[in-house]
Amino acid sequence: MKSSALKHIRTVFASLVLLLFVFLFVDFRGVLGDKAFGPILHLQFVPSFLKFVIAGVAASTGFIIVLVLTLLTGRTYCSFLCPLGILQDVISRAGGLVKRRFRKYGYKKPYTILRYFILVITAALLAIGGVYVLTILDPYSTFGRLMTCFVQPVVLLINNLFAGILGKFGIYSVYHVDIKPYELAAYIVPAAFLLLIGLLAFRYGRLYCNSVCPVGTLLGLLSRVSLFRIRFDEDKCTRCGRCAMVCKSSCIDFLNKSVDLSRCVNCFNCVDACRGNSMSYGLVRLKRQQKDSDEPDSSRRGFIAGSLALLAGGSQLLKAQDTTPSPAKESTVREDRLYPVSPPGSSGIEMFTSRCTACTLCVNACPTNVLQPSTSQYGFAGIMQPRMDFHSGFCNYDCTRCSEVCPTGAIMPLMPEAKKLTQIGKAVFIKENCIVNTEKTACGACSEHCPTKACHMVPFEGSLLIPEIRDEICIGCGACEYACPTRPFRAVFVDGNPIHEAASRPETEELKEVPTEFPF
Repeated sequence: MKSSALKHIRTVFASLVLLLFVFLFVDFRGVLGDKAFGPILHLQFVPSFLKFVIAGVAASTGFIIVLVLTLLTGRTYCSFLCPLGILQDVISRAGGLVKRRFRKYGYKKPYTILRYFILVITAALLAIGGVYVLTILDPYSTFGRLMTCFVQPVVLLINNLFAGILGKFGIYSVYHVDIKPYELAAYIVPAAFLLLIGLLAFRYGRLYCNSVCPVGTLLGLLSRVSLFRIRFDEDKCTRCGRCAMVCKSSCIDFLNKSVDLSRCVNCFNCVDACRGNSMSYGLVRLKRQQKDSDEPDSSRRGFIAGSLALLAGGSQLLKAQDTTPSPAKESTVREDRLYPVSPPGSSGIEMFTSRCTACTLCVNACPTNVLQPSTSQYGFAGIMQPRMDFHSGFCNYDCTRCSEVCPTGAIMPLMPEAKKLTQIGKAVFIKENCIVNTEKTACGACSEHCPTKACHMVPFEGSLLIPEIRDEICIGCGACEYACPTRPFRAVFVDGNPIHEAASRPETEELKEVPTEFPF
């Protein structure tokens, strides 16, 4: 389904489930009776599992239903049936209302070691008869403790207040109920979990579900092979990032157009937020056979994959360059760079150097190592102030990390959408250095790494293609310079803009991806 109605259906259903569970724990008068909650209690994973395995109750098969449901639909249990998960959504929503930035999540790497360590330890202790760790981490039990220790006393207090007021008018349908506090030690565990879960949900959405909860980790393993799942329509996706910004599980890597199914809880926020209907929920589709392309500039998949690899701290792109054409001759024309390149968000060289204290915090934070301390590029007064060194790396198309950590305002905060249209410099092509011209060898590395296709290939001699630069859509990210194989001087380099300019938006057709193999 591609309709945003999915989110509304989930919201209404989850709200009803949450209200039922709250009523279950605070209903001190037994209005509905215990049997009214039987079906929904039957589907709570850990209680059903323990009743089946430990107590030997063969009829308690709710956990099997949940497992089958997960194999079919993914982690819908976490969004539709788990009261603690739904409560986290409420807290997360409250965080968004308090301060809007709490609604923007973005893709984050999973805490893989932590979550699987907790799952293994829980399973190992359960195997030898220790159920305490499982019950203490069970989302249903945790929710129940929170309701019992903190919510029910408040409800009773309100009830007693109304009972006192109505009693003065001779109305006794609401009667007084004694509030009996527990021992102080009994509040330690629920208070700790309330603090932990509340803070994580308020700021990070479903982080607790995807890093601590063993039920979430187990169901996440199964959801990897679910029949129905969130998926991208790669032909329609423009990598705007809206899906990732609203993903409470931080599991959507929109640069690579992939979803971490082990963390996705099927909240359908991404489907609702997508303007181009490129996100949908439906039956899994087998990937089509990728076709080889004769045109080296037919895709930017190489740039995206390389960016992600470097963002994760790897050096796959550097290793991959071993397979690019190796020049037999050294390049001879020096790169005539008139201005250094200051980071995006700095507005320009003069403003940047007047505010930067050279603390190098942005240098440490840069995932691609393109930010390097300067020596003489900014002059003597600018020693150690960061500059963009495209021989060391390139500026990730969607990264704004440096603007997020700068403490002085030398690099102002910049949204990814604005960053993509900020021209920090312009690429310059030196035909005399290009191996297509000097050695009649096909290359195209610069074009394949260009995210806006400002560097594209045009006919040269025979079947050979040679780069051409379109200044109006070039943002100066340096991917072309970093990918160029010529040494010691590159055939394409970025000359900085003294004052940053606005680049034109690339045409939609040029952003469309064509499936191809990662060429490097």
